[in-house]
Amino acid sequence: MEEDTRLTLRFAPELRFFLPPRHRSAPVRVDRDGTSTLGHIVESLGVPRTELGALHIDGHPVDPSHQPRPGQVVDVAPLPRPQPLPPGFQPPRFLLDVHLGTLARRLRLLGLDTDYHNDRDDPTLVRQANDQHRVLLTRDRKLLCRKALRVGAHIHHDQPDRQLTDVLERFAPPLRPWTRCPECNGPLTPVAKGEVADTLPVGTRATYDTFARCTACARVYWRGAHHAHLTQIIRDARATLATVPQPRGTTALPAH
Repeated sequence: MEEDTRLTLRFAPELRFFLPPRHRSAPVRVDRDGTSTLGHIVESLGVPRTELGALHIDGHPVDPSHQPRPGQVVDVAPLPRPQPLPPGFQPPRFLLDVHLGTLARRLRLLGLDTDYHNDRDDPTLVRQANDQHRVLLTRDRKLLCRKALRVGAHIHHDQPDRQLTDVLERFAPPLRPWTRCPECNGPLTPVAKGEVADTLPVGTRATYDTFARCTACARVYWRGAHHAHLTQIIRDARATLATVPQPRGTTALPAH
């Protein structure tokens, strides 16, 4: 009987989204070329290595650099949640690509250090994420497959509410609501009404007395018409995190 040179890969349900449609409903059988590592084989099927969890061959754990033998069965698991991060990346700081502007503002509302620009190409994003120890969030699977990228995460959903929930469940970041500028990510500090009165609309000046100002871009904030909606986003975020265990080696920071 001719020896079977193929591998059988069984992907966890959470990872099947990345596979071509023809591979999503059953184990994947692939030819083994004799030189490719297991990590390369998995990535060639569409799963970015940033989404890759534990690998087992015939029930035994192996590293992505392992070169499998013909006929072996590989189980591919997703990353655990919350996701452990390398030294220097905890607590998480984020960098978002051009498609995630609304998510960036919501993360900043929660007090999470979140950089976002709509004019940066992929190599620039990867360099910045690595240099600043930021987690790169993107909907672009090809961007996550760049070998130089240290830490990234795929955002599955289109809706900002679901995107935010996914990030919170995956990274369990400590929240500090109302402490960052939603527009530029700069720190917010309380400011006396008299210091900003000349910059306020007449109706705002007559109605509100409590203000904060961004120390980076000087934008002024107050509890305006959207405050109830923003408060609900914060309330929902806290409820989500209440169901997520804190990553090992971290302590929850008080929410302000």
